[in-house]
Amino acid sequence: MFKKILIANRGEIACRVIATAKKMGIATVAVYSEADRDAHHVLLADESVLLGPAPSRESYLVADKIIAAAKQTGAQAIHPGYGFLSENEDFAKRVEEEGLVFIGPKHYSIAAMGDKIASKKLAGEARVNCIPGWNEAIESAERAVEIAKGVGYPVMIKASAGGGGKGLRVAFSDKEALEGFTSCRNEARNSFGDDRVFIEKFVEEPRHIEIQVLGDSHGNVIYLNERECSIQRRHQKVIEEAPSPFISDATRKAMGEQAVALAKAVKYQSAGTVEFVVGKDQSFYFLEMNTRLQVEHPVTECITGLDLVELMIRVAAGEKLPLAQADVKRKGWAIECRINAEDPFRNFLPSTGRLVRFTPPVQSMWQSDTQHLQGVRVDTGVQDGGEIPMYYDSMIAKLIVHGTDRLDAIAKMREALNGFVIRGISSNIPFQAALLAHPKFVAGDFNTGFIAEHYGKGFSSEDVPHADPNFLVALAAFVRRKSRERTTTISGQLPGYSVDAGKDYVVITLGADGQHVHTPVHVDEFVGETGKARVRVNGRNYEICSTSRLNDIIIAGTVGGRPFTTQVERGTARNPLALKLQHNGTLIEALVISPRMAELHRLMPHKAPPDMSRYVLSPMPGLLVDVAVQPGQKVQAGERVAVIEAMKMENVLFAVADGVVGKVLASKGESLTVDQPIIEFA
Repeated sequence: MFKKILIANRGEIACRVIATAKKMGIATVAVYSEADRDAHHVLLADESVLLGPAPSRESYLVADKIIAAAKQTGAQAIHPGYGFLSENEDFAKRVEEEGLVFIGPKHYSIAAMGDKIASKKLAGEARVNCIPGWNEAIESAERAVEIAKGVGYPVMIKASAGGGGKGLRVAFSDKEALEGFTSCRNEARNSFGDDRVFIEKFVEEPRHIEIQVLGDSHGNVIYLNERECSIQRRHQKVIEEAPSPFISDATRKAMGEQAVALAKAVKYQSAGTVEFVVGKDQSFYFLEMNTRLQVEHPVTECITGLDLVELMIRVAAGEKLPLAQADVKRKGWAIECRINAEDPFRNFLPSTGRLVRFTPPVQSMWQSDTQHLQGVRVDTGVQDGGEIPMYYDSMIAKLIVHGTDRLDAIAKMREALNGFVIRGISSNIPFQAALLAHPKFVAGDFNTGFIAEHYGKGFSSEDVPHADPNFLVALAAFVRRKSRERTTTISGQLPGYSVDAGKDYVVITLGADGQHVHTPVHVDEFVGETGKARVRVNGRNYEICSTSRLNDIIIAGTVGGRPFTTQVERGTARNPLALKLQHNGTLIEALVISPRMAELHRLMPHKAPPDMSRYVLSPMPGLLVDVAVQPGQKVQAGERVAVIEAMKMENVLFAVADGVVGKVLASKGESLTVDQPIIEFA
């Protein structure tokens, strides 16, 4: 077994590998860029080596620097994690040539599966179901139309070297096939330097289901059940679960056996994933093979009780697999939510900056510990006060739960999301909560088009209707009452002027129409029972019990005997006296005051927000890479005015109306905050 390994990655996956290495008694070496100098994975590792500047092309993607770091520190093997160089056949080969061990498949396996056209041929030879199509590079748009007609519409036009949704179009007609081929070819050439394009049948109402495989250097290959990855946004996975709520045992067995056949055909050694597209009739077709550890591997670890990272390391060290196919278990149900630094209410624009507050929910499962399951696990590479840099992907953490069945897992995930505190940047937690509450998701009735179908026009707070909005009003009154009770105990109060906690309140919230809603509330405390009260709202009684402290963000307790977890903060941007409550993805601002104060509140004049229509504002934090206008310049609606870059994405800002530029308020190269003015029109 290795004595020391280097992890050629960053963030949560680097921390994940370090956790297992420590369990195995293996020393670890972290590598980092200048932007990650104080990153969590650097602190966790036994040693660390600086690679270079922040951009990944100058640090994490430079093979020479990584291999030099391994030799310098005496590491015997390199774990590539996922992304970066994990599926780079040249890097894997180079590692082997330098006398080091690549903790992953052999370079020839990566090469065989890395080319989508070649991998389809290999899959066909291994008798794996393949989608009908044309797997040779297509030379012209006219030929693409001929082939599409032969396959039958709809078809998928895909770049051979594509990935992450780039170089992919769906065509339903000759015209769309002609245009789609040209677009795909150009996009593939610009993004990957490889303009080969092929065509395959588009499976309607498709599900994305993948099989986890594991092979060793002794010819043994097994499959570790499947993962359901159909909840995707723009071809990026959002929620993954294991097992799938859709496929039958017979389909699972058939898919698993075909995945093993393909892995054996390429002499696969290590953990890998064979991805399938599955039709509504459970027909399944090979999509591609990912020759690395997947982001969503924890859900497989939960239902099988296996540590996939440990198995990867043992296989790389030459050991045989410790189990046969008959030994693979499937217990309970696991779900993973990807918690990303993005603002779902601003069309999921990246959100970078400092984590002013980062408090994950209480964990009962841990990385590298597969003995203590049926709980909550958080895989992350950040910490309280850490930075989400603009140079890398948007993942903050992976939230994983394991339940007895699917409904139990969904309930655990919803409570875990309620208890996940992230401040300083925006996260997609409200969107995740909305997905988990959607009746079709709960019923398991979805496919890869689920998000596009239900949230095609974007996501707003109205998309997260609370099952019981009166509960949030009751809880606001409960928290305010407890605060008033504490105030009554302050010593030195003048006789006749002491604070009376009172029982009658009015909770003022903002309605959907933007108008204030006044809700009378009556609170009865239970004498002698700390932290308990009966709150009456709109004719309903809520018996709330909570021993959480008033200054805690997380208020946990029971309502009517059922547990709840809610985030409550004092003071909002609009009103320092209001409470902000978040529960099951719904956020409300509530001002809890006495009936007399509520009467006076109704008489207060409305203060309109400032008119910002003359400004171009930054929709997200990021780097201003270009300002395309100058003071005095006439600009037409739709004309490009600025470009902002964050998390490997460029966002172009356009003028929304005709006008003349008055001032340019930010300069090229400046780091911008959300809603920072860039341009003012005269």
